[in-house]
Amino acid sequence: MSHRLQVLIPPELDAQLRKVAQRNRISKGELVRRVLQESVSKPAKGRTKSDPLARLESLGAPTSDIEGMLSEIDAGRR
Repeated sequence: MSHRLQVLIPPELDAQLRKVAQRNRISKGELVRRVLQESVSKPAKGRTKSDPLARLESLGAPTSDIEGMLSEIDAGRR
């Protein structure tokens, strides 16, 4: 079951939300839900924005164990 949450925001923020939502072709409500979900998920991992591992993770780059990565790098040189 969903719950309604009413939050008052300034007109400038509302305009920004509208633009971002339109750009992503989603509703403002969906945008806010996604941002809130992302926000509450990050602290659960125990990492902050200043944490280098969290910043690296946010890049979404491919990862593997060191041997796998070195093999891929070496294969790319050939």
